[in-house]
Amino acid sequence: MTTLVMKFGGAALGTSAGLAQVLAIIADELENWDQLLVVVSALDGVTDSLLDAAHFARIDHPRGYRRIAANLRTRHLALIDQLPLDRPDRNTLQADIDQLISGLLDDCLAIANNLNEELSPIHSDTVVAVGERLSARIIAALLRQNNIRGVAVDGADVLITDDVHGNANPEIVPTAQRVNSVLMPILQRDMIPVVTGFIGATADGVTTTLGRGGTDFTASVLSALIGADELWIWTDVDGIMSADPRQQRQARVIPRLSYNEAADIAYFGARILHARMIAPLAEAHLPLRVKNIFAPAQSGTLVASGEGDAIPVLKAVTSIQGLSLRRPTSGSLAGVTRLVGNTLFKTLGMRSEVLIASQSANSSFICLVIPTSIGIDGVDRLQRALQAKMAEYPEKMPWEIDRVSLVTAIGGGLHQAPRLMSRVLEQMDGIEIFGMALGASNCSVTVALADKDSREAVTRIHDLIIKSDSDSA
Repeated sequence: MTTLVMKFGGAALGTSAGLAQVLAIIADELENWDQLLVVVSALDGVTDSLLDAAHFARIDHPRGYRRIAANLRTRHLALIDQLPLDRPDRNTLQADIDQLISGLLDDCLAIANNLNEELSPIHSDTVVAVGERLSARIIAALLRQNNIRGVAVDGADVLITDDVHGNANPEIVPTAQRVNSVLMPILQRDMIPVVTGFIGATADGVTTTLGRGGTDFTASVLSALIGADELWIWTDVDGIMSADPRQQRQARVIPRLSYNEAADIAYFGARILHARMIAPLAEAHLPLRVKNIFAPAQSGTLVASGEGDAIPVLKAVTSIQGLSLRRPTSGSLAGVTRLVGNTLFKTLGMRSEVLIASQSANSSFICLVIPTSIGIDGVDRLQRALQAKMAEYPEKMPWEIDRVSLVTAIGGGLHQAPRLMSRVLEQMDGIEIFGMALGASNCSVTVALADKDSREAVTRIHDLIIKSDSDSA
């Protein structure tokens, strides 16, 4: 019995052309696999719109969140109108969408009636979960219309998580029980579960979300628990790239990565994968392939077990924002790291993200990495929270907080290649480096530097990658 899990991102789901590709891919793979499970994101941009609606509700601005709800309804109904659905299926789907939009308005009203200084992650999770629920119903209806037995499954009914709202972690034992009771019977009846990614629920049934890009995380956890043979991530690029193609025109697809390399690429800024999705796959030795939905014949990027970690070669460069804390005098790091850890957890649901901690006779330095899964405002939120907390103890906490960029060169076996690491540092000639670290996986070297130097540093390291590829060709 062979099983394939496929995750479709929002960029692939937002147009009739994209949905036609989704349908064609699922139909083709039905011929090649005994069982298929599909995990879907919200349509492109919908999660951001829903967050805006929650913020409008927090300031009791009904016109704002009602306008967003109306626009989302119009967008999803317009997409349905472009699909070849029979009238009964169309009417049922429209009724489902209206019910979800009505629930969204009720959730926004509940937020408005409980005004707080900050938007509670518990409430925002409930609001943003609507996006995936809308798209799952559309995909399932499209499959059924084309004689493929698909059924929408709410991730909150399957994925049991802790109560860290906005950045939840799956609880594997209860989730495995739900997989066996909810998903496996559907698969055994030769049906395709279309599961909402990104969202889960606590054991008490309170909706949670897994952080930005969390649909990948959902797909990897479910793939491991159902014993899938492979996981395919479908996106709108040709695979995992050597750099952000929007900034580096010479960026190219990386044919193969080890689990450690892929984890570091995701953790240090590549938005194509969720930072925590690799661990369940690595533990299960389950291959991951990242492919372009509009070019399905291309092989994309394969992430799998192998000797890649031990081969000293640079494959990618990434950039991500972080925060630095400087103290003009030497002193114990214990107090500030404890404060930082507590603030990270309370603000972003992160347990520990200190990348660099160093001291000299006359100063101390700490650098924090903020993964992209936290959201685009994560650095702002943490900076404000740290500044407020340290203002309470000005004498004990004489730390200066600044934004930094963390530029990371990624490739296997770097701990065995000091010459290669020295070449990376040579590329930084003339750029001030605040701190640096070799990743614990031995697959990454990270330098902390000023935001203004980030793009130049990335370009120089990527030029080194391109040259290395040319020399080895």
